Amino acid sequence: MGKRVVAITSCITGIAHTYMAAKALENAAEELGYEISVEKQGASGAEDVLSAEDIAAADAVVFATDKAVDESRFVGKDVLIISCDAGIKDPKGAIEKAVSKTGTVRISGEEQPATSVEVTTTGSSAASGASTIFKHIMNGVSHMLPIVVAGGILTAVSYAFGNVLSDSGIVWAFEAEGTLPYYIRQVGVTFGLGMMVPVLSAFIADSVADRPGFVPGLIGGLIAVQIQSGFIGGILAGLFAGYLTYWLNKAIKLPPAFTGLKPILILPLLSTTIVGLGMYYVIGTPVAALTAAITSFLSSLNGAGNVVLGIVCGLLYFDLGGAVSKVLYAFAIGALDAGVYGPMAAVMLCGMVPPIGVAFATFFKRSLWTQEERDSGKAAILLGFSYITEGAIPFATSYPLQVLPGCMIGGAVAAVMSLLMGIECTAPHGGIFLLFIPNVINNIPGFLICLIVGSLVCAAIVIALMTLRQNKGKAAGGQQTA
Repeated sequence: MGKRVVAITSCITGIAHTYMAAKALENAAEELGYEISVEKQGASGAEDVLSAEDIAAADAVVFATDKAVDESRFVGKDVLIISCDAGIKDPKGAIEKAVSKTGTVRISGEEQPATSVEVTTTGSSAASGASTIFKHIMNGVSHMLPIVVAGGILTAVSYAFGNVLSDSGIVWAFEAEGTLPYYIRQVGVTFGLGMMVPVLSAFIADSVADRPGFVPGLIGGLIAVQIQSGFIGGILAGLFAGYLTYWLNKAIKLPPAFTGLKPILILPLLSTTIVGLGMYYVIGTPVAALTAAITSFLSSLNGAGNVVLGIVCGLLYFDLGGAVSKVLYAFAIGALDAGVYGPMAAVMLCGMVPPIGVAFATFFKRSLWTQEERDSGKAAILLGFSYITEGAIPFATSYPLQVLPGCMIGGAVAAVMSLLMGIECTAPHGGIFLLFIPNVINNIPGFLICLIVGSLVCAAIVIALMTLRQNKGKAAGGQQTA
């Protein structure tokens, strides 16, 4: 009888990588003759949730995740913890390592947060150490992104109403209080983007300290907005709130009769007070100054500075929408929040070029690809138009040395062109469809030129490297035959 494997997949956004990793693991398990159950923790919630019986009967456990997940259900199990990308690229190797207990980590009860019985564990504990800080931050980013997208696009829509004539002259339509564009703007900016940093901070703290960290994290994020310390202030507030709350939770010991007071009174009061005062007196001023300096630097970039930034943007998209790409995207969102719109256009182009460029490659030289790959190219171009970079992943997984260089260089070319042309984008998502909303992208022809040129560069490099690969294969085959 084959081994029984359970797995959890969860990428930062909970969209493409989550399900691609799950499918890859399922296919690999089938090839190996193993049974597998995969819980997908996507953007709309957990799907195919593992039961206690599934976990207890498992011979191997795999976490293919880019953010913190609840480990409390797996106490006593040896778990292989890898990234979503690793689950996509080498699922068979991951399962074999998990089965053989190579590189696994034993989940023990002592490593879980020392929360009271009323508190439900929802993420990895701070006890795991500094190595999990990135995952805590990504947990905040993943919860923040839907707010950013919704708020950003609504803000962009408010520009579509154009200008109106008022007593003070010609103004934007959304500046006329009480009108439809005014309320759309309010929802988008005040209650959408306005909650971006507090939500980021709250869920970073929640990831570190579980539910007790949420309130001090949220309030720390609100203070970060108030004192204009921005995205960086929100991250620091979340980490400060989370680790402080986790420490307080462990340090404060109460008689059993008073234990219930800790999560609902003592922890929120102490942690919120300390975090709030710490943000005002210690963290806020230097971080606000740093944020202002970064904003000023980005605003002043020109010539060589834009070239360097564009190249960095292209190169950092090497994981095609994975964790590193999301860090770059978060940087662009931070710039957007600070009123600098050039990086957002450049980063969006970096995300659109790879799937469109690879799709072009399948169209222009069909002989290099199988029929299945040509069909995938048709889907990839639609995903690229929608700013879903993951459309290029099937090709990069099969031919990494041939596809990834083209994706990175093509994205860098598009980003450099965009920054040099001064193209700006006021919405954080939407891809090609933003072109239909007036005033969102300040130079639509320029944006299209950047997208087409970057995609063609990507396609040319992919075709050249794939042709070289094919020729080497033919030469090797000919030598063997001779």
